[in-house]
Amino acid sequence: MTQIALVTGTSSGMGLQTAVGLAVAGVRVVATMRDLSRAGDLQAAAKAAGVTVDVRSLDVTDPQAAARCVDEVLASYGQIDILVNNAGRGAVGSLEQLSMDDLRAQLDVNYLGVAGLTKLVLPPMRLAGRGRIVTVTSVGGAVGQPFADAYCGAKFAVEGLMQSLAPVVARFGIDVCVVEPGPVASEFVANLAMVGAAEDEPGSAEVDASAPYAEMQRAYLVRSRGVFTGAQTTDAAAAVIIEAATSDNPRFRWQTSAAASAFVGLSLADVDGSRVLAQTSTWINPG
Repeated sequence: MTQIALVTGTSSGMGLQTAVGLAVAGVRVVATMRDLSRAGDLQAAAKAAGVTVDVRSLDVTDPQAAARCVDEVLASYGQIDILVNNAGRGAVGSLEQLSMDDLRAQLDVNYLGVAGLTKLVLPPMRLAGRGRIVTVTSVGGAVGQPFADAYCGAKFAVEGLMQSLAPVVARFGIDVCVVEPGPVASEFVANLAMVGAAEDEPGSAEVDASAPYAEMQRAYLVRSRGVFTGAQTTDAAAAVIIEAATSDNPRFRWQTSAAASAFVGLSLADVDGSRVLAQTSTWINPG
């Protein structure tokens, strides 16, 4: 029986590659994105791979739209076997710089949107006695990082949610996984909301020199540019997401590279927190 996958955030990057890769693997893919005018790259990639995907509109932060999308997919296919929660967005800023709206925006897309969509697919999966829920988090879901307060906070929250959910829904044949990419060469960095920058625009890397955190923030951005210069490719990261979604031997936690595994392991083995802080503190030292 052909499996049906619902994948969010598929207009570019890992989401696009995941949607196409699942289709190549024989899964019927419903690929969603907020803005359907950006579907061209996905459709071109699917055509080049010799597959088709069912492209639909979905803003994961809109609960009514999410419920409508799930209902329509069930009406079309009668089942949802795989959910890939990939849609997400980052923000750069320390807590004092962040507004409450900044914090809520990160929770809306990276935590509440994921929780809401997952909640919607659980009943049909439970009744079917099978299902796979894969949530793309980040190494930032295991390791808190300077100036990623809102982003890491939301990613920590969604990992806690999924780790708590996993043993319960496993009793109904539903596997829950998180995938933790490290730096990936995608549009994610360009879409960052830069708080405390000279111009508060997505992707801005100009730090306001008068800000109290300016020197540390500038050092962090210099380091980040270097890290993302050698970032993992989107197709390599997507291959791990696809494996997590389709493997006959699922596990809860997946990383997309050896470097990501080492970084996540640093935190998971750091009982008193000293090893992580010793490393991340160096990221904000002025050059």
